[in-house]
Amino acid sequence: MKWGNLYGPDYVNVLFNAVSQNLTYPFRFVCLTDSHDGLDPKIEAFPIPDIGCTPEMWRHGAWPKLSVFAENLYDLSGRALFIDMDTVVCGSLDRFFENQAPFIAIDTSDNWRPGKESGQDNALVGTGIFAFGIGEQAQVLTEFQKDPQMAFDTCDIEQVWVQKTVSSVAYWPRNWVISFKYWLRQPIGLDFFKSPKTPPMETSIVAFHGDPRPISLIKSGRGLWDKFPHMGRGQVPWMRDYWVRNGGDVPK
Repeated sequence: MKWGNLYGPDYVNVLFNAVSQNLTYPFRFVCLTDSHDGLDPKIEAFPIPDIGCTPEMWRHGAWPKLSVFAENLYDLSGRALFIDMDTVVCGSLDRFFENQAPFIAIDTSDNWRPGKESGQDNALVGTGIFAFGIGEQAQVLTEFQKDPQMAFDTCDIEQVWVQKTVSSVAYWPRNWVISFKYWLRQPIGLDFFKSPKTPPMETSIVAFHGDPRPISLIKSGRGLWDKFPHMGRGQVPWMRDYWVRNGGDVPK
């Protein structure tokens, strides 16, 4: 999904090309968006369904994501893998389709750090990367639409609502989908002198949540791309190579 001006069409096109390189099964790449300008013609673009989100819901969390749970979503069918825009695909996605759990997502508990198995006590759903059968979790949306403001007031962000309303939850293995912040960014102090680590071989997806965003690591120069007390700076070679390899432009 893409709305507003935070993510340009490059984000969608790079993600499409990265998926194409890392998925051997036949697939359709769909973007729900308020603007299809600049998108690769092989990407199927549809308007974001109006599910009753208030302006505050568009700004806080990602409540419009719930529209993907519609029972009839543009006559799409089959197994869907939802991937956030600020995501790097660095390994095979085939295994994400081979797990047929009714709903499977990231476990973001314990600050999404390495060292813990997914799905243990106090597991928390992260909706950056999730898979489900299209139309098979329609209650997530229909229950929201009964009283959107109640859902927003009680759950704050959409992933809490999703965890509350899906029929069952499974989780990706911890090292399949990792957080850039918590797995690859260098410790405070060292990050001023040393570039972030490269993704491990067993990882398929690196998620960027909040700041920094992928585009910040691609820019030329030695400027800071992180927020104090973190001091990450300069172009990150593996991130730049990924972006260019998948058709993105390097901003000045």
